[in-house]
Amino acid sequence: MSDYIVRATAAHHQVRIFAATTKELVETARQAHDTSPVATAALGRLLTAGAMMGSMQKGENDKLTLQIKCSGPIGGLTVTADGLANVKGYVDHPDVMLPPNAYGKLDVGGALDLGVLSVIKDMGLKEPYVGQTQLVSGEIAEDLTYYFATSEQINSSVALGVLMNKNNTVRQAGGFIIQLLPFAEEAVIAQLEENLKGIPSVTQMLDAGMTPQDMLKRLTAGMDMEILDTIPTRFYCDCCKEKVEKVIISVGKEEIQSMIDDHEPIEVNCHFCNKNYIFTIDELKEILKKSK
Repeated sequence: MSDYIVRATAAHHQVRIFAATTKELVETARQAHDTSPVATAALGRLLTAGAMMGSMQKGENDKLTLQIKCSGPIGGLTVTADGLANVKGYVDHPDVMLPPNAYGKLDVGGALDLGVLSVIKDMGLKEPYVGQTQLVSGEIAEDLTYYFATSEQINSSVALGVLMNKNNTVRQAGGFIIQLLPFAEEAVIAQLEENLKGIPSVTQMLDAGMTPQDMLKRLTAGMDMEILDTIPTRFYCDCCKEKVEKVIISVGKEEIQSMIDDHEPIEVNCHFCNKNYIFTIDELKEILKKSK
C-alpha cells in the first residue's frame, strides 16, 4: 500500500502512537483543488491529522471533522475522516500565495494567522461531540497538540509535514501523533521527551527513505514498542449524484421551481472533491415531484 497508518503502543501500553505516510492522498487533494504550494501544505497537514484521528475512532462509520476558521488569507480549512481512515477536505481559498517564512519554509502559520480549531466527532449518538480551541500558531501540528491537552486532557505530541517538489507536486507527506495515557510513569515521559528532542522533521525522515515503522522505532528508542496494526489511508469522497439530488430536494419546492423557470441546467459543485454535477431541466422536474 502506498499511503498507510501504523498504530502502535510502547512502554507496556503507557504510550500510544500513530505514524503515517500520506504523499498520494495529499497529491490527490492538490490535483482535485489545484491548490497553491502553501495551501497544499496546510491542507495536507490537516488531511494527515484527520486520517490518523479518524483511525482512532471505534466504529468504521464514525465521522470526524476538523474545521479551522481563521483570519489569514487562506480563510479556513475543513477535513472529514471516517473510522477506516478515508479522508477528504478542502480550503476556502486554494490559490493563496505567500512568500516563505523566516526559516525559508512554506508559511502555513501566516496563511492561517489567528483563528479557531473545531473537532467534531459524530459517533451516531443524538448529538455530536464538539471540542474547540484557539489556534496557537497556525502551524496545525502545534494547534492539535494544544487541542488534545485542553479539550481531551491528553498529553500529546503531534508532528505533520508536507514537502513540495519544484514543479509544485507533493514530494513527501506524513506525520505522527504520540499520546501519553493517564498512568504513564515519569521515567517513560522523560524518555519520550529525550527522544523527541533530537528527532528530525517528518518530511526529512520520509525523504531519507524512512517508513512510518522506522519513525516509530526512532520515537520509542529505549522503550519496548509493539505494532498493533497497519491500515491503508486515502483521499476519498463519497459524493454521488443521488446524494446531491437529496440536497436539492432539501431546498424546497419554490427554489426548485425557480431553477426550472430559468430554463437552464444547474451545476452543483462538491466542496470536498471539486466534482461538478449537472442537472437538466427534465431532471429538475423529476426532483420537484419528489420534494414536499
